[in-house]
Amino acid sequence: MIAAPEIPTDFTLLQESETHFSSDTDFEDIEGKNQKQGKGKTCKKGKKGPAEKGKSGNGGGKPGGPNRMNGHHQQNGVENMMLFEVVKMGKSAMQSVVDDWIESYKHDRDIALLDLINFFIQCSGCKGVVTAEMFRHMQNSEIIRKMTEEFDEDSGDYPLTMAGPQWKKFKSSFCEFIGVLVRQCQYSIIYDEYMMDTVISLLTGLSDSQVRAFRHTSTLAAMKLMTALVNVALNLSINMDNTQRQYEAERNKIIGKRANDRLELLLQKRKELQENQDEIENMMNAIFKGVFVHRYRDAIAEIRAICIEEIGIWMKMYSDAFLNDSYLKYVGWTMHDKQGEVRLKCLTALQGLYYNKELNSKLELFTSRFKDRIVSMTLDKEYDVAVQAIKLLTLVLQSSEEVLTAEDCENVYHLVYSAHRPVAVAAGEFLYKKLFSRRDAEDDGMLKRRGRQSPNANLVKTLVFFFLESELHEHAAYLVDSMWDCATDLLKDWECMSSLLLEEPLNGEEPLTDRQESALIEIMLCTIRQAAECHPPVGRGTGKRVLTAKEKKTQLDDRTKITELFAVALPQLLAKYSVDAEKVTNLLQLPQYFDLEIYTTGRLEKHLDALLRQIRDIVEKHTDIDVLEACSKTYHALCNEEFTIFNRVDIARSQLIDELADKFNRLLEDFLQEGEEPDEDDAYQVLSTLKRITAFHNAHDLSRWDLFGCNYKLLKTGIENGDMPEQIVIHALQCTHYVILWQLAKVTESSSTKEDLLRLKKQMRVFCQICQHYLTNVNTAVKEQAFTILCDVLMIFSHQIMTGGRDMLEPLVYTPDSSLQSELLSFILDHVFIDQDDDNNSADGQQDDEASKIEALHKRRNLLAAFCKLIVYTVVEMNTAADIFKQYMKYYNDYGDIIKETMSKTRQIDKIQCAKTLILSLQQLFNEMIQENGYNFDRSSPTFSGIKELARRFALTFGLDQLKTREAIAMLHKDGIEFAFKEPNPQGESHPPLNLAFLDILSEFSSKLLRQDKRTVYVYLEKFMTFQMSLRREDVWLPLMSYRNSLLAGGDDDTMSVISGISSRGSTVRNKKTKPATGKRKVPEAEESSSSDSMWLNREQSMHTPVMMQTPQLTSTIMREPKRLRPDENYMGVYPMQPEHHQPPLDYKQQEEAARQQQERAAMNYVKLRSNLQHAIRRGTSLMEDDEEPIVEDVMMSSEGRIEDLNEGMDFDTMDIDLPPSKNRRERTELKPDFFDPASIMDESVLGVSMF
Repeated sequence: MIAAPEIPTDFTLLQESETHFSSDTDFEDIEGKNQKQGKGKTCKKGKKGPAEKGKSGNGGGKPGGPNRMNGHHQQNGVENMMLFEVVKMGKSAMQSVVDDWIESYKHDRDIALLDLINFFIQCSGCKGVVTAEMFRHMQNSEIIRKMTEEFDEDSGDYPLTMAGPQWKKFKSSFCEFIGVLVRQCQYSIIYDEYMMDTVISLLTGLSDSQVRAFRHTSTLAAMKLMTALVNVALNLSINMDNTQRQYEAERNKIIGKRANDRLELLLQKRKELQENQDEIENMMNAIFKGVFVHRYRDAIAEIRAICIEEIGIWMKMYSDAFLNDSYLKYVGWTMHDKQGEVRLKCLTALQGLYYNKELNSKLELFTSRFKDRIVSMTLDKEYDVAVQAIKLLTLVLQSSEEVLTAEDCENVYHLVYSAHRPVAVAAGEFLYKKLFSRRDAEDDGMLKRRGRQSPNANLVKTLVFFFLESELHEHAAYLVDSMWDCATDLLKDWECMSSLLLEEPLNGEEPLTDRQESALIEIMLCTIRQAAECHPPVGRGTGKRVLTAKEKKTQLDDRTKITELFAVALPQLLAKYSVDAEKVTNLLQLPQYFDLEIYTTGRLEKHLDALLRQIRDIVEKHTDIDVLEACSKTYHALCNEEFTIFNRVDIARSQLIDELADKFNRLLEDFLQEGEEPDEDDAYQVLSTLKRITAFHNAHDLSRWDLFGCNYKLLKTGIENGDMPEQIVIHALQCTHYVILWQLAKVTESSSTKEDLLRLKKQMRVFCQICQHYLTNVNTAVKEQAFTILCDVLMIFSHQIMTGGRDMLEPLVYTPDSSLQSELLSFILDHVFIDQDDDNNSADGQQDDEASKIEALHKRRNLLAAFCKLIVYTVVEMNTAADIFKQYMKYYNDYGDIIKETMSKTRQIDKIQCAKTLILSLQQLFNEMIQENGYNFDRSSPTFSGIKELARRFALTFGLDQLKTREAIAMLHKDGIEFAFKEPNPQGESHPPLNLAFLDILSEFSSKLLRQDKRTVYVYLEKFMTFQMSLRREDVWLPLMSYRNSLLAGGDDDTMSVISGISSRGSTVRNKKTKPATGKRKVPEAEESSSSDSMWLNREQSMHTPVMMQTPQLTSTIMREPKRLRPDENYMGVYPMQPEHHQPPLDYKQQEEAARQQQERAAMNYVKLRSNLQHAIRRGTSLMEDDEEPIVEDVMMSSEGRIEDLNEGMDFDTMDIDLPPSKNRRERTELKPDFFDPASIMDESVLGVSMF
């Protein structure tokens, strides 16, 4: 490689006063322009004639001579590459840099071009240098090949892809340099048939290189060069038109006034402009056909995006030449690209065209051909693409409403309900432009009218109609948020909305239906909430943002406007719709957004009294929970001690609660009288009153009414008699729960006495006993209510209650006993882990449709989460989680996330106990299988395979850091071994223990053991084995052999340990081949022994660690073709059946030693075969020979699958970007010649960043 000489420190650019070259006019005769050999011809790309190469200014002593360049010396004809450094630093004005280069070109164009060529080479990240000798005697293709050989292949980065602010600025400086260069040369130098031909030839050759850096950089340069030339062509076209007009005007003059000299001059000027335009067109054609046509289909998405972005600029800048179907088709085809950034560039390019309505006529054919594709892109998986597709359709809609059909519009309409806010806002703008932006002529005379007669009245009705027709009536908040930015005035016209609800319709106007009125009230509530809270609904935003001063002022003004209007209108609305539960529920939420001070400052107390009267009437009329809770929240919002209206509202609330409490006590006394059968009317009265009290107790402290006693009597009677209506029990439990919570808040916040704590403790314990009784109720709804409340109470009164310095609450701590824990667990197993068809919870008069199934599943998930919280916060014993964990695979789709999170949290609390719980869950499943199938089950059965798969999933949850989990994993193996040998076989020691097959499940965790821990576990396993067991080779002993082999793996080759795991991942194929296994880093013996001592085996047990046998070498056939091995063949080869007859032993010790050696040789053979099989599948390259290239078919196929998933639902009928799926030697024949040269040098790294 030719090293670049050091940059001289005394180098300075010429000052502007020293430059003598400026932009030329069309008629200046500059050197080089008269050197043209012929107009309208371009030199062949890739080859320069000797005469051209030799042309140079030979003034050796002049400042711009061959030994000086831009005022700095050249050494041995090698260019200093300062042009790249100047552009990279970006500190000099680009105009000055280009002017210096042009000055150099005027004196010696070969050296100046050499400087420019090396500029492009170094901008690509290549360290090679094109010398003057190479420039004179080598063709472009030879120069590019030479630079390719000198390219740094160790790094995949080059200036255009490097991170950091300097390199981001470099890209813009690079593009600016090319634009300024063409602009400064546009009057002379670009027509000399030398500079532009050389540059275009070089860039065309580089753009066809197999090196990604060359291809990317040269394509960007060529496209920016093309853009600059398009600008030149546009200026030439304008000048030609002006010249033609001047010529026609002069020629049309009468003969006496006509100036023939001027006519000749204009004719000559037009001819020269035409010749210049022909040359520019030839240059543009060369770039378009040589670079764009190939690179817009490049394998690299960034290169394709550059091409599409620039062609959009050409069509917008010079629409007369480029805005036709010959160029538009490339954008249309590329809209089917598999990469989102390329599709995004297509849409932004088209937006620039559709924005100009004058260009619409030229886009008609394109629109008709690709409209369906644009509409489908509104559902693109890349949200940025979907947003721009909707914005493009909005521009299409503005240009011509007839283009989009009703079906096309409907595809965009429903996106206003999207969870992604930018998509929804774009769709909201489209909806507004389509349905709300047009005004009729008669509306102009209504602009000053207000209320029902305002021009917004019809628009509000249209919004209501759209909301109802969309059939997503539960998502009005999302519709309002989508249109909030574009239709603020409409959505804030609350006076119009209230008038439509209160006033009678005008003559000839159709009144709103009941359904339309409900929708209008819901929309009105959502607009008020959005204005008062100033943040999008749940799921639309990342959180509350800080409001600006202007937004805060708008918020305050809106709240004032809302309060002044609805303080008067709300009582009237409640009076009109008092019997409609849905309407009343929404209307009662409005006071939450009032500025309550205005009730006093605006002298609106009489309207407040009217509001309180209406709320009281609604409480008396309704028993619906939603309505009652809305009334309770309204009282809570109005009962704010900061405002003067507090006393007025508090008196009204107290009067209402007094009446309800007295009525409840009176009804309850009659209801619970002995010997009388309560009738339905009495039960209904008790239930309705209890519902009202419970709803108010949720938001208000009703402790002074002492509701615990009456609820306790009601619940106790229900337990004794067993005939209490379920709804009464449910609400009584809920009300009692609120009583206890309010008392807890009272003793926590204020200085409480010991008697208060003891009374609360007693009430809480009694209430828990009542809930425990109701867990066995025959009614499912009652049991669910009791379970939920019981979990909440146990959570609240656990040891967590003392956190935060609240040690005085220690008497309140309540730990559930084993019987209560057992009942809670039984409830979960009976009511959560059930099949969907067995769930009868949603069958109360409802059809078993999808909605009810989803609701039932949501309820069961909440029940499971409530119990798992008790496990996570150690309220119940952790081993109770075993019954939860064992359901992980069976109910993965329904509860997998909850169970997995519970595992993670319990492991953070106690790793060892969590591991013991996991192995306990596997033991429970194993025992259940034994009870069902007996001990002679088939180990290939689905049940046993399912347990093994669950064990594998459990093993994966331990992560990759084996040092953190080593004790937990070791304890897991200990418990598993003890369980496997727990039940001896009644037929004697010659038969395996009854649970021996469990070792097959346990072997799934062997890979999580460190090497020294494997030896320790192996020693512990030998304690349970007899000598006869070690000699057995029958199939029934295979679990023991398999488990032993999994522990013996890693004696010589520590593939499972942390240290070697890191080293093996970082080594190459060749390193793995040349380095012996003994050269790997091993843990010192002292460390091994110390680690063993810290485990659950003592030092005496560690002394029996067996000596590992040397691993036999695998044959090359096995290494090259691992797929030929089958599990059944492995077992036959590794575990040969013992012959029936035995030779008499000469010595017992010799026989034992021989048996042990034979056993371990067979074990290591099996382990090595199995290990290599697994490595061949998982890491592929670890079994390759030196002369083999890594094959990554699986990786590339999975990548292809992800690409297909990304483009699901897209239509590729016009053109399919055929991206190469791999870079392997076997697949290169499939690459198109447009992308790469088949003989290219490919990057050896599979997982690293590719340069090519």
